[in-house]
Amino acid sequence: MIQRIREIPGGRLIAIAVAAAVAMVLILALLTNIFERQQEGRSAYQRVMAFDDTVGDPAVWGANFPRQYESYLRTVDQSRTRYGGSEAVPRTPDDADPRSIVSQSKLEEDPRLKAMWAGYAFAIDFREERGHAFMLSDQRETDRVKKKQQPGACLNCHASTYLAYRTLGDGDPHKGFAVMNAMPYEAATAKVEHAVACIDCHNPKDMSLRVSRPAFEKGIAAYKATLGHKNYDVNEDASRQEMRSYVCAQCHVEYYFDGKDTKTLTFPWSKGIKVEEIYSVYQQKQFRDWTHKTTGAAALKAQHPEFEMWSQGIHARSGVACADCHMPYVREGATKFSSHHVQSPLLTVEQSCGTCHAVSPEEMKARVENIQEKTFVLRGLALDALVEFISDLERAQKTKPNAPEIKRALEFQRQAQFYIDYVEAENSMGFHAPQEATRILGTAIDLIRQGQRALYRK
Repeated sequence: MIQRIREIPGGRLIAIAVAAAVAMVLILALLTNIFERQQEGRSAYQRVMAFDDTVGDPAVWGANFPRQYESYLRTVDQSRTRYGGSEAVPRTPDDADPRSIVSQSKLEEDPRLKAMWAGYAFAIDFREERGHAFMLSDQRETDRVKKKQQPGACLNCHASTYLAYRTLGDGDPHKGFAVMNAMPYEAATAKVEHAVACIDCHNPKDMSLRVSRPAFEKGIAAYKATLGHKNYDVNEDASRQEMRSYVCAQCHVEYYFDGKDTKTLTFPWSKGIKVEEIYSVYQQKQFRDWTHKTTGAAALKAQHPEFEMWSQGIHARSGVACADCHMPYVREGATKFSSHHVQSPLLTVEQSCGTCHAVSPEEMKARVENIQEKTFVLRGLALDALVEFISDLERAQKTKPNAPEIKRALEFQRQAQFYIDYVEAENSMGFHAPQEATRILGTAIDLIRQGQRALYRK
């Protein structure tokens, strides 16, 4: 062996030695990098502040999860897309009170909404939705609350209510939920401090996702029962990927207040989660949100059925969760975490869409906006038809009050109006389920046509 080495020319020996040295340096650098990344990854969660199920302040949780908390704080951003988001504006030009800073009025942008909601609180004040940071303050300042008495049940979707439920229920969130539902809004809002917070979606013991809202626990159990799953317990039976949608669905859903005095927040899912199935529940219960001021119809107000609509779309069928798009994973060094800057995926196209769709961000955005534009146009046609139908009903009631055909026409108004509002209130302008949104609006227009025929039939 020594003889063979002696036979190698000196220049080649030097080259081999240099190559070996370089290789050794690279290996050491690689090992050092791996070690640093491992340490970096281990330091992603450092419990520097103690907290448990009695600590609702997200800043305390944020001390242990600074990356998530920093992104959560960014929900104050006023970035908007073509069909969502809003810059803040003062109620009056010289109003400097920060509590009076509100978002743009949708009623001013589209007066047809006033005709649809005539006599209801939404005809008084309805504004562009802002980020989670404003969910409590915006509700406290809306004229819907200030000029119309509302129940404490509204806070289920506008505040961090978990601790309030526990306190009001002597440790039992379900009992506290019932208590808060029946309270006047003014009294109930004094029981909460924060907008949606860490404690509403995470178990402090291990940070696993959890459902903390009793209304969703009951609602999803009722829906699962229609699919053959009896005694469903969402916190025991749901997969982690399902929970990445369910924690959002605690609020982004259609609901109603059951009981004149109890005002129990209820998800109408006992027959399913399609719009027809939900409407069937309201029909069975003979439920109405209010009496339409112009026509006297027993009217329904759709809320924000993102979960129901998303459930009918391709993303849900493909196993994509709400968090995959609205809270995409980001990396800092070796640390991978879910962004808590919840916002439209159109503002984070590469992270939200690019992991699955191999097209440019520009192409992806154009596809989404094309769907939304078509939905927006059809929504406009449906609203035009509804406003005309309401005018027809008003005229007919003056000439032939209490006629059987008017009663039948009012039923068509009730259903058509709910269907249009279902798409209007859903915050994706049709993108979550394009074909379903189109079907619902098309059905609404046909219902209006049938109502007008019933009205003028001899």
